[in-house]
Amino acid sequence: MQHQHFSMPAYLKALTVMVFVIVLVFFLIVGKSLLIPLFLGGFFAILFTPFCIWMEKHKTPKILAAVISLLSMVLLVGAIFSFIIGNVASFTKDFDDVSGKVLGYAEQVDQWFLDNFQEDPEIRKKTNSAYLKGVLTENSSSISGFALKTVGSLSGLVLIPVFMFFFLVYREHLTEMMVMIYRDRDPLLVKMRISSLRKVIQNYIVGVGKVMVILAILNIIAYSALGIKHAIFFGILGAILNIIPYIGPFFGVLLPIIYSFLTKDSLFYPIAVLACYQVIQMLEGNVLTPKIVGGNVNLNAFITFLGLIIGGTIWGVAGMILVIPALAILREIFELSENTKPFALLLGEEKENKKTDIQPKNEEN
Repeated sequence: MQHQHFSMPAYLKALTVMVFVIVLVFFLIVGKSLLIPLFLGGFFAILFTPFCIWMEKHKTPKILAAVISLLSMVLLVGAIFSFIIGNVASFTKDFDDVSGKVLGYAEQVDQWFLDNFQEDPEIRKKTNSAYLKGVLTENSSSISGFALKTVGSLSGLVLIPVFMFFFLVYREHLTEMMVMIYRDRDPLLVKMRISSLRKVIQNYIVGVGKVMVILAILNIIAYSALGIKHAIFFGILGAILNIIPYIGPFFGVLLPIIYSFLTKDSLFYPIAVLACYQVIQMLEGNVLTPKIVGGNVNLNAFITFLGLIIGGTIWGVAGMILVIPALAILREIFELSENTKPFALLLGEEKENKKTDIQPKNEEN
């Protein structure tokens, strides 16, 4: 008995894909407060899975291993935020020294507007030390608010460790679910793919962490050699922001440039900071990232850049951080089925054809 296969016209397939994308984006926007903690919890769970497995191999109960991993994550993230908040708050002490310089620049700007447009913007009135201190104090105290905004809400901040805990405890259940979804494939092959996927994301996260440590050391050395205060903070902050491709490094160097411009008596210092940034980024892009991170995620540059824009538009900073691992996971999942392999090809790097494949065979005379 012959089976009849239903063939959908090409325009209906395209329309179906468009509707699916629209529904997916709507779902991501509406479910932002729940999905961001869910993805961040999965992100940390993947990062701490090797540590959890190591403890379980040493006869530690699974629940206890998950709790220890959870506490380690909380301590690590808390230490980073405490370091950033403490250093930003200390900036207010430096503005007594630079308020006069800022006032001089503001008076020059006001005079230029007055001479050319016959209008006084009165910028000088907003550059007194009390005003600047108030602005910085307010911004430093709002970093915690920025963190809450990044994860959606206070409940989202609480949900991240909860989701991480459950992901660590029920990771075998999730693996069995994927095996059941792809029941037409060899279960061992599916489990190998899932294990390979976890290792890819872990290697990517660890590799990015190593690059961040090296960048922090290079930044601190460069800023300290230039005699810029808070060199350790600027170096570490620039390295942390490097986790956001393309955009993060720019904001990481912008703050030390502005600070050196306000606190130093010569334009040499901000220019030198920019020059050091260019050299370090060149080293990072051509040596550090290719050698340490390598092609772990295997995403092409266009998809990466497009994903950053979409992730930032939908989920803000959290979306820009999570989009690269999420796309890498999707690419590996698409590889599991013949029907979705074209989407994996779309996300992945273009494979170079071997010369033997593209060269025509010699014709016999």
